[in-house]
Amino acid sequence: MKRALVCMVMVAVLAGAAFGADKPVVVGSKIDTEGNLLGKMIVKLLTARGIPVVDKVGFGTTSVVRKAIIAGELDLYPEYTGNGEFFFNGTDPGVWKDEAKGYQTVKKLDLDSNGIVWLTPAPANNTWAIAVRKDLAAREKLVTLDDLARYANAGGPVKLAGSEEFISSAAALPAFQKAYGFSLKNSQLVSLSGGNTALTEAAAARGTDGVNFCMAYGTDGSLFSLGLAVLTDTRGVQPIYEPAPIIRKDTLARYPAIDSILAPVFKSLDLTTLQSLNARIAVNGESADAVAADYLKQKGFLQ
Repeated sequence: MKRALVCMVMVAVLAGAAFGADKPVVVGSKIDTEGNLLGKMIVKLLTARGIPVVDKVGFGTTSVVRKAIIAGELDLYPEYTGNGEFFFNGTDPGVWKDEAKGYQTVKKLDLDSNGIVWLTPAPANNTWAIAVRKDLAAREKLVTLDDLARYANAGGPVKLAGSEEFISSAAALPAFQKAYGFSLKNSQLVSLSGGNTALTEAAAARGTDGVNFCMAYGTDGSLFSLGLAVLTDTRGVQPIYEPAPIIRKDTLARYPAIDSILAPVFKSLDLTTLQSLNARIAVNGESADAVAADYLKQKGFLQ
C-alpha cells in the first residue's frame, strides 16, 4: 500500500512539473489598431513555434493592460517606451526624448520594480508629430522640422490643422515652435475639436481651407494612404514611443526562446512599414489577424 502511495505521489509531482512547463502564455494588447496588429503577430509567432498561447489581444486601455501584467493576469503584450515616463514618476523628462536612454531606463526600472522584461523594440516612433502633404514635401525638400522652420520663416504658405490641445499645450506645437525657431499666426492654424488625428490628416490631404500641414501620430495608418509624410523631430522635442513586447520575468524563464522569436520581427517594423500595415486595418477594413498573418508570411517569419 505504501509503495503504491509513493508511486501515486511521484506521478502527481511529475504531472505538475509537466503542467508548469506547458503553462500557456497569456498574450494581450491595447484596444487600438496597432495594439491589435502587434498582438496578433505575437500570438501567431509563438503558436508557430509550439508555445501554448491564450489570445487576449484587444484586452483594454493602457492602464488596464498595465495592471493586468503586473498582477499576472497577462504574461506578454506590446507597450511603448515613452510610457515609462508615466509608469515611473520622478524620472528625468529628457531621458524619454532619447531613443536609447529611454529604452534602457524603462527596461531597468520595470525589471527591478515589477519583474517585467522589455524585449527588442521596433524602430518606429508613435509620438505627437507634424505631417505634411507629400507633394509639398518633395517640392520644398521638407524632411525634418528644421526644414519646416526654414520654409515657414522664408514665407512659405503654411496652414496647420490640429486639436485645440495640440495648438495650445506647451508640450505640443508651442514646444515645436520654440525648439525649431518658427512661429505660426492664428490665421495659419485650424483648430478642430477633439484629438482625432483622422480629422486633421484628412484636412491636410484634401487641402481643406488651404490646410497643408497637420497634427499626427507617427505610425498612424491613414498617413500612408492619404499621401502624408511625418516630419522628423531631430531635436527630440517629443518623448519617443517605440513599440516593444514586454513580458513577465517568470514567463520568459519558462520560454526563453520568446526573445529570439520576436526580436527579428520587431526589428523589421520601421515607421513606414507600421503606417502601411495600420492603414490596411484602419482604412481598408482588413482584420488585424489577416494583416499580421500576411506580413509574417511575406517576410518569411511564418511558413
